[in-house]
Amino acid sequence: MAVEHFDVLIVGAGISGIGAGRYLKTELPAKTFAILEARAASGGTWDLFRYPGTRSDSDLHTFGYAFKPWLDQEAIASAPRILAYLRETATENGLDPHIRYHHRVRAAAFDSETALWTVMVDRAGEPVTFTARWLFCAGGYYRYDEGFTPHFEGRDRFEGTIVHPQHWPADLDYAGKRVVVVGSGATAVTIVPAMAGTAAHVTLLQRTPTYILSMPTKDAIGNALKKYLGPERGHAWTRRKNITMQRTIWRFCQRHPDRARRVIRWLNARSLPEGYPVDEHFRPPYNPWDQRLCLVPDGDLFAAIRAGTAEMVTDRIETFTEQGIRLASGRDLAADIIVTATGLRVQALAGVTLTVDGAPVSIPDTIAYKGMMLSGVPNFAFVVGYTNSSWTLKVGLLCEHFCLLLAHMDKHGYEICRPAPADPAMPTRPFLDFGAGYIRRVIDELPRQGDRLPWRTSMHYHTDVKLLRADRVTDPELHFGRRTQESVSTASSIGKGSVSRNT
Repeated sequence: MAVEHFDVLIVGAGISGIGAGRYLKTELPAKTFAILEARAASGGTWDLFRYPGTRSDSDLHTFGYAFKPWLDQEAIASAPRILAYLRETATENGLDPHIRYHHRVRAAAFDSETALWTVMVDRAGEPVTFTARWLFCAGGYYRYDEGFTPHFEGRDRFEGTIVHPQHWPADLDYAGKRVVVVGSGATAVTIVPAMAGTAAHVTLLQRTPTYILSMPTKDAIGNALKKYLGPERGHAWTRRKNITMQRTIWRFCQRHPDRARRVIRWLNARSLPEGYPVDEHFRPPYNPWDQRLCLVPDGDLFAAIRAGTAEMVTDRIETFTEQGIRLASGRDLAADIIVTATGLRVQALAGVTLTVDGAPVSIPDTIAYKGMMLSGVPNFAFVVGYTNSSWTLKVGLLCEHFCLLLAHMDKHGYEICRPAPADPAMPTRPFLDFGAGYIRRVIDELPRQGDRLPWRTSMHYHTDVKLLRADRVTDPELHFGRRTQESVSTASSIGKGSVSRNT
């Protein structure tokens, strides 16, 4: 069977992969590409998650694409609306024929003599091979086939139903049932109010509180701007407004954590019943934005607590019992259904194994260049969005820069592009400076970042605009060449990405 060849292979047909395909199609229409999707449908997260109330926790004017206005009145949108938006984007930009479903990328090997990636793929159980000049990993940051569930003592004793949100059964009937949701992150605070109107009672059981802020579902100013300026200009101005707002809130929390904590507490107390133990359930031991803030649209979680259909409990689990959960305090929580909203399993680069000229690439021993390439790894790019604002803001910038990079190589006849730090002893630290548990669990499996640009992972949109939208992509630490020039030097430099692990 003939091996198919493409200029670019994109891994993943979620929000990042669809965005990457659109930029390639628009900016470099002569490039051939395919989008390899392991699942049977596009949309990534927004097709996978089916738990009650699945929605964004960022506004769609910034979480959506810059090139496609978000026209819905609701800025905090449900998963079906986001999924429809993504698939409409793919269709409008002619991407549907480029998407290959049931194609799970297992491994990729780069050969400097041919300047090609050979990509090993599982196609519905059948091994197939592709070749490509570039590999672009847009597969997200977590495992789609398995969520994270810690060990719970006595789990097998429970006589009811246990479900993880990542694998929500379509036929789960919780009407009139007692539900305990274990967790304190965005998924838990989404599920609780969504189930509270139907279940007999819902308890959110958390070990540690999370900062929670209420946000209007509808952006009144944004909707007015779109009405009077038109959809494209209105979307653009609303996007600028919300980027500024996100950045302002984040900076305030970073610079004045004590004041930010007091403001958040005051807002929470206003939304909760009089005399409610705010500090017990809504006062985390860390500073705001050391972990991501959870948003609740129109204060729906607080409304469920006020109505008495939902309850917050802050305690530790001693054991599961036949009828529910026994807490360290001795209290028993009766349950018919337990939802383990305990997080994601993060994995680097969609789990793809990389080799360069026969040498395995150790991801933790690489350093991220501009947050999108790996030291010593040629013709490879990946996408990781922001942790302190909307994911897609960075995705768009990275895709733009990727197209500029490919155009530069075409103009000068280059076939290979490889980042390498000028100082092999450059101090490094974890790729993501973020305290969330799902990141801390795998921090030693991720790339590192350096102590300066372009090796520092920026989480600042305006910094990245300057870095990634610049017309000039050349850099002393980004090496271009042709096959005859690179066949030896690329292989010999793979070990030079070894890092000094300063945390």
